[in-house]
Amino acid sequence: MELNTIKPAAGAKKNRRRVGRGIGSGLGKTAGRGHKGQKSRAGGFHKVGFEGGQMPLQRRLPKRGFLAVTIIKAVEVRSGDLAKVGAEAIDMDGLKKAGLVPGGAQRAKIILAGAVDKKFVVSGIGATKGAKAAIEKAGGSVADLVAAAAVAQPGPEKLALRVAPAK
Repeated sequence: MELNTIKPAAGAKKNRRRVGRGIGSGLGKTAGRGHKGQKSRAGGFHKVGFEGGQMPLQRRLPKRGFLAVTIIKAVEVRSGDLAKVGAEAIDMDGLKKAGLVPGGAQRAKIILAGAVDKKFVVSGIGATKGAKAAIEKAGGSVADLVAAAAVAQPGPEKLALRVAPAK
């Protein structure tokens, strides 16, 4: 192979389309733009989705569904990966230190994926029914997530409303 013999593969290079160069080119007269109208003129264009003033399709169809904002902050942890924490007591900080959960995560849930061989005491983390059963079968325990949250963040005291007697 010599440098002066290198050329592009067949069909890799296409000739530039020369419009408005006579009837024989197939793109003469109107240059493939059709007759009259906004799109045939120089500088004539409209927004994507514009339908000539008719209500565009994306506005005719109803809005449906949404993407939850908190979806990024919730993380699933495989039950087989719990051994990587290295401690018997597992909480959110332990999962973050072990690298099983990213730093920005606010919630985690243990799912049943992999065997649980050691005893673990899980607190402040949700668990599926299967994962909870597997952890308890291995001799561990899973603290109720709702109860753990209530202990961590006590709610405001309910104020007793005093009703004035009617005169």
